Formats: sequence, C-alpha cells, structure tokens
Amino acid sequence: MRVLVVQAHPSSSSYCAAVCDAAVRGLRTGGHDVRVHHLYAEGFAGFMSRAERIAYHTTEPIISDEIDAHVADLKWAEALVFVYPTWWAGLPAILKSWFERTMLPDVAFRFDDNGKVKPALTHIRRIVAITTYGGTRRASFLVGDGGKRIITRALRLSCGFRVRSTWLGLYGVDRSNNNQRSTFLKRVEQRLARL
Repeated sequence: MRVLVVQAHPSSSSYCAAVCDAAVRGLRTGGHDVRVHHLYAEGFAGFMSRAERIAYHTTEPIISDEIDAHVADLKWAEALVFVYPTWWAGLPAILKSWFERTMLPDVAFRFDDNGKVKPALTHIRRIVAITTYGGTRRASFLVGDGGKRIITRALRLSCGFRVRSTWLGLYGVDRSNNNQRSTFLKRVEQRLARL
C-alpha cells in the first residue's frame, strides 16, 4: 500500500520523532511504499495565508509549490498516518494548518450537481493516528479530544465511510517511564507492520 506519513513535532530528538521512526520502520517491514513529511523540519507554514484563503473557493486553490507537493502526495496515498503530540486537547497548529491548506475543494471534497458535498479522497483506504497525551484517557475524553474528532470523523467524511481508522495513543506520557515508552514504540512498529 502507498502510505503518506505526516509528522508534527518541532524537535527531531523528541519522543514523537522516535514514534514516527517506529511507524516508518513498521510500514517498511510490512512492505509498504512510504513517503514522510516532517512538517517542522520542512518549514511548513503553520497558517493559511490571506492569498490562500482568497483562492480557496476558486478554480485554482493551490497557489504554491509547497502545497502542490503535499497535495500530490495526498493524491498518491492509499493510507494516511499522522504522528503528533496532543497539545491543548488538539492538534499542533502546524498539523491543523496542514489540514486547512491541503484539504481543498476537488482534493478532499467536491460538490455534486445539486451542491451536495461528496468525498474526494475515496482512494484512501486507511487512516492511522498516533499521538501522545500529557493527561489521562479520561481527561482527554472529558475535554473532547479535538485531534481525534478531526482525524476519525471530519477527515473520514472526505474519504468515505469504507475507510478504516486506527487510533494509537500513549496517555500520561509526561509521567511514563522508559519501559512504558519502549513498549509503546514496539506496539506502534508491530501494528503498522500489519497495516
């Protein structure tokens, strides 16, 4: 399967970076064709520009080579894997920006003749999210877990209801020990090898 991995953490030496490495190892062990975008390392803009917003509903919403490359990989992929830390009960701003800037009309969705929104990412068969939480599972549930809602609900609407999703979360990462972190890395690698 063709898999696009999108990683969103500013530090290349972070635990999140190690999680991404484990995911990529697992995917390659499973024989998948993998492309990876490290948003911070690439200098991906963490906001939609005024020009992008104006172009959003035009016939040519892609106005930069940067976005064109990400959209090309999005169209190429059959599976999407997101690796990020959960901050303030949601996605890091740079990953939210990635969604805003790449999930464009005629890329992520289209309108039928009656003006009804239809999914355009129907080639996506799997969505995987891997994240770390500072708080507990219960605390994340109580605050609404915005990242999980965006990826497993909103993004799924652009892919169609046949897409399968996998959620891998390490809760309480701030209080976790080396054994718990190592166990999670192994779980990620093994799970993605079987994708």
